[in-house]
Amino acid sequence: MRLVECVPNFSEGRNTGVIDAITTTITGTDGAHLLDVDPGKDTNRTVVTFVAEYDAAVEAAFRAISRASELIDMSKHTGAHPRMGATDVCPFIPVAGVTMQDCAELARRLGRRVGDELGIPVYLYEEAATSPERRNLANIRSGEYEGLPEKLRDPHWKPDFGPAEFSSRTARTGATVIGARKFLIAYNVNLNTRSKKIAHDIAMTIREAGRSKRDDEGKFVRDHKGEVVKETGTLKACKAVGWYIDEYKRAQISINLTDFDVTPPHVAFDEVVRQAEKIGVRVTGSELVGLIPLEAMLRAGRHYLEKAGVSTGVPEEVLVETAIQSLGLRDVAPFDPKQKIIEYRVATPTPLADMTVRSFVDITSTDSPVPGGGSVSALMASMSSALASMVANLTVDKKGYKTAQAEMKRVAPKAQELKAVFLRAVDEDSRAFDAVMAAMRLPDKTDEERRFREGTMDKATKGAIEVPLGVLERCLDVLPLLESVAVKGNVNSLSDAGVAALALRSAAGGAFLNVLINLPGITDAAYVGERSRRARSVLDEVQRRCDQVTVGVISRLEEPLRGEKLTKPAKSAK
Repeated sequence: MRLVECVPNFSEGRNTGVIDAITTTITGTDGAHLLDVDPGKDTNRTVVTFVAEYDAAVEAAFRAISRASELIDMSKHTGAHPRMGATDVCPFIPVAGVTMQDCAELARRLGRRVGDELGIPVYLYEEAATSPERRNLANIRSGEYEGLPEKLRDPHWKPDFGPAEFSSRTARTGATVIGARKFLIAYNVNLNTRSKKIAHDIAMTIREAGRSKRDDEGKFVRDHKGEVVKETGTLKACKAVGWYIDEYKRAQISINLTDFDVTPPHVAFDEVVRQAEKIGVRVTGSELVGLIPLEAMLRAGRHYLEKAGVSTGVPEEVLVETAIQSLGLRDVAPFDPKQKIIEYRVATPTPLADMTVRSFVDITSTDSPVPGGGSVSALMASMSSALASMVANLTVDKKGYKTAQAEMKRVAPKAQELKAVFLRAVDEDSRAFDAVMAAMRLPDKTDEERRFREGTMDKATKGAIEVPLGVLERCLDVLPLLESVAVKGNVNSLSDAGVAALALRSAAGGAFLNVLINLPGITDAAYVGERSRRARSVLDEVQRRCDQVTVGVISRLEEPLRGEKLTKPAKSAK
């Protein structure tokens, strides 16, 4: 899943008809999911948040900007918030499976379209900026809409895209700032006190900007220029203030984490706990404002499991619940991960993977074409990964396996990640088959219809090849995990390691067959040759190494039958 968040700000916060017309363009874009619409009457501004698949992000944003340019007249706009265009600012933010560089490229693609097709001056900012002085939004927006005519005449402020003139068109639309930035997590930590002063004191201690330094007499310390010296806070990429919330009858530290790769929520939470304990105050929990990326929750879950000295190789749901409980995210309000975690809000349904075992087997046994061999192969691969994780977890903290601990603690979480990948492929294979069937049903009476049908069939058939090929290639990632648990894992689970190898061998073989059966539907000989050679090479390696694991497991399991003692592998693998 490649997800991008986009947060366009529109210069209209009072006319609900205009706001609805703009947001409808987003909901009408395939692959885009509208998450939040926050209008402000005083600011006369609406902040819209949507998440989209990578390729759909630019289209959804462009449609919204285009509609705003038709409905909002900046020459008549007034509001408390700084602004310079009908669509004032439009940042892309990486969420899952994309990099900041990817988002910067999206910003450039959107900027070019807005400038060329809509005739709107566009400036790029933050990670997409074309010069250092354009990184800061405030610099670009200086002078606001009223200063735009003069800015456009200044060669130094020539737009990155679009016209460098204040025409009648520009008078209506203003200019738009488009860019790429980090995800911002709005996060509050709750205290067992009503004292705003205490909360704000902790906030100044942790925030990156810190506080003004004072001497022993309480006076501000100044440098040689007469400016007040600052004491840097304990957390980077962190903004914070303290306040009192009457609804909760307690004080909170309100935190904005501007880069959760630098300071994630669990680090901020632990630091607040540490600072609060110094002054005899307790942290009772925390509160998430808005949404959070799944990765931030998974990191928190792993962090607290590691602190407890237990394996982090557990299902994703366990990691998320561990994070929720450890951070006290249900302290003052309900916390539903399906509503608060971005990826869960926009997740594609997985009806096959969510079935009971009995239901899956039953529907497979009917004349329904799905689930078929591709889905079953993916399921077998997920079961192989699950067994690898199980053996590793049964080895962690077990007496006699001291030398294997570090390796098993690496194996278990990696196996869990692969298990999740294969489970998603169970339904991806089904959807790929449905796409082929849908393409086959397209009309082909005219030349135009035939060309469209052939193109759609080709794309759908390649999808039906790439899904099982992806499963086959990811089987390579499982191999070292199986080899590890079969040699160093708990001997009482040795048979489970063997079953995992057998399941992976079958999964790879099944995926290979599903690649082969679809290749004849492709007319591109180069594509067919490359995919068939690749698939055969991977299959040979998976089968060879799985056979080695299986032979080794059988040999060791037969040791007691030969009167030999089955030794713990950790002792022989020092």
